[in-house]
Amino acid sequence: MSSTTRQPTALRKTPRKAALASFLGSTLEYYDFFIYGSAAALVFGPLFFPSDDPAVGLIGAFATFGVAYVARPVGGLVMGHFGDKLGRKKILLITLGIMGFASLGIGFLPDYSQIGVWAPILLVAGRLAQGFSAGAESAGASTLTLEHSPEGRRGFFTSFVMTGYASGMVLATLVFIPVAALPTEALMSWGWRVPFWLSIVVLAIAYWVRTHLDETPVFEEAKDHKAVAPMPLREVLRFQSADVVRVVGMSIMSVMQTIFTVFGLSYATGAAGFDKASILTVNAVAIGLSMFVMPLTARISDRVGRRPLLLTAAIGCSVTIFAYFGALSTGNILLVFAAAFVNMTLLYSCFNGIWPAYFAELFAAPVRYSGMALGNQLGLVVAGFAPLIAGLLLGKGSDGWLPVACFAVLCMLIAGVSAFFSRETAKTPIEQLGEPYWRGIAVRNAG
Repeated sequence: MSSTTRQPTALRKTPRKAALASFLGSTLEYYDFFIYGSAAALVFGPLFFPSDDPAVGLIGAFATFGVAYVARPVGGLVMGHFGDKLGRKKILLITLGIMGFASLGIGFLPDYSQIGVWAPILLVAGRLAQGFSAGAESAGASTLTLEHSPEGRRGFFTSFVMTGYASGMVLATLVFIPVAALPTEALMSWGWRVPFWLSIVVLAIAYWVRTHLDETPVFEEAKDHKAVAPMPLREVLRFQSADVVRVVGMSIMSVMQTIFTVFGLSYATGAAGFDKASILTVNAVAIGLSMFVMPLTARISDRVGRRPLLLTAAIGCSVTIFAYFGALSTGNILLVFAAAFVNMTLLYSCFNGIWPAYFAELFAAPVRYSGMALGNQLGLVVAGFAPLIAGLLLGKGSDGWLPVACFAVLCMLIAGVSAFFSRETAKTPIEQLGEPYWRGIAVRNAG
């Protein structure tokens, strides 16, 4: 490829504005994620999947939670293609609207007692729309922020994509704690709907910020020099398929998040006997504190590299997930918080604060959105169904959680091996990222 397509980017970067836009978009995405996960764990079973056996209804609710992760790769493929061809900003405005209105629609759904089988069907449709949008949101926000970031600080600024994850969790929990404390009749009739209705507020703020954000200099330069890939998906699979596979493997580390936030909530308030408000508070504080840890770990990765932090997360979370479930078995809320703090706040942040920059850095600019979206969302399919898998693996007795913890460790092993065999990118100039793609293009052009 000609040198003009890989020249250093112009000085039109707005990293703070891009980080804010990504933070707000992720806040909406994960606010919706957590209110749906909380509702699935606490109320969706009897409302949408009534059964004489509560466990059957809970499994049905967890299945709808996982369904969104089937739609995520489709959303990533479709919107990633257009994000690489038409621009990052345009597509992110579309994904934001889909996510917000899908969540609002779920809040207005009639339940099974009102419309029968159409209730779970419509719930699944809304969840699929959420998944389609989310499949493009994180990759697009990461790509946009990375391409606006200055050299040497890409990890730090791009970490605000997942700082929005913590913000969304805290916001969702603050909304859900008083809702969960309502009398059962109020909770099951209208209370659970309120968090979904409130998503329109986050949507409006995030949409306004994104409309005032410029397209990335990297994409504008590619467009000016006619270096936009005509078929991004085909080209990323041709030249960087190995990187897609690596991202799939590393993304499986997100199983730790869904095991902790969704299955862990159900287990803690069921078999372990904790009240809903206590566990929601523990989760909110542990993940809320990660808002401060994630930018710190990302800044460290700008100095020492991405891979050492990812490997630390994989190994550390493998050990501390046993401590977390063991603490739940003791009934001691202080031990639960201590284990949650180490597992989620400290160790999982070594992954969560870094992957938005790292996954995007593995791909060349013309295929960055598509490559990251495809690999990340395929890996997240496992994370989406992890609560369902955990529910099926759960045994009886006080140590019935052991198979669940072993499943989580297996997923950490896959993620760790994938990180170990990935390239280090922290010090690579942005125009040189995605070296296998540029090498392949050069060979094709020479031929």
